[in-house]
Amino acid sequence: MSKDSPLVEEFLTHLQHSKRYSRHTLQAYRRDLERYIAGLEQACTQANAKDIQSFVSRLRHQRLTAKTIQRNLSAVRSFYEHLLKHNLVSVNPAKLVSAPKATRNLPKVLDADKVSQLLDFADPKDGRSIRDQAILELFYGSGLRLSEVVNLRVSDLDLNQGFVDVLGKGNKNRLVPLGRHCVRALRRWLAMHPNPSADNWLLPGRGAQPLSPRTIQNRIKRVAQRQLGENSLHPHMLRHSFATHMLESSGDLRAVQELLGHADIATTQIYTHLDFQHLARVYDDAHPRARNSEIQE
Repeated sequence: MSKDSPLVEEFLTHLQHSKRYSRHTLQAYRRDLERYIAGLEQACTQANAKDIQSFVSRLRHQRLTAKTIQRNLSAVRSFYEHLLKHNLVSVNPAKLVSAPKATRNLPKVLDADKVSQLLDFADPKDGRSIRDQAILELFYGSGLRLSEVVNLRVSDLDLNQGFVDVLGKGNKNRLVPLGRHCVRALRRWLAMHPNPSADNWLLPGRGAQPLSPRTIQNRIKRVAQRQLGENSLHPHMLRHSFATHMLESSGDLRAVQELLGHADIATTQIYTHLDFQHLARVYDDAHPRARNSEIQE
């Protein structure tokens, strides 16, 4: 066991109980910190900015992506910030080191016509199709994450008031409105639900478990193949589509942030870039001078 392992374990315990980070996030922090500590020749409390810069250089040589390097450095910064608060170090050396800038790819979205085509089920009567429609309406109608949909229980729904109580990242709850189409789809699904008591999963799977993320992803792909003629659709694309269409219609970035459950509004701002791309396309298609590459004198 590493000499620094007790400090890492105490930090992870802090993240689990004080920050309420998910198991997946804690595993990522553990992996990144173990990678950092493995390259140190001294205790982590004795490391300086040069040591952390060497760590970043090692990650570059391993041909890791800029986004992965950013994540690793972020974990190290948070670790040292924790040590600093407990007076185990005098400064946070990771603050003096910069990670390479990552190229941020804009998320793919469906336009409104494609969404209408996707959700235009031909009067579904079988239980699986009714369930599929409810799932799609939750993703697009409320912008939920895959993990949030998986973990919904029947009691989280208030169909009379048109809200769902969602447990998001960091175990933070938020109330998200449900549109009338979503409410109707959920009512139809609950009428066929095998056991719709309040404490049961909204989307039950095998045994006492909810429907698995992989099953939901596969069902969405099948519906997309049937409705749109292609199967590249995934849950997060529907979430991106929800956010983009909301922002295009309302222009209220802060409200979209709240609906999506983003802790930082900078995360939500990527949808402003998508909106600008839409405006640029409209300009290019409509303005008589938009395609003039040169000004005639």
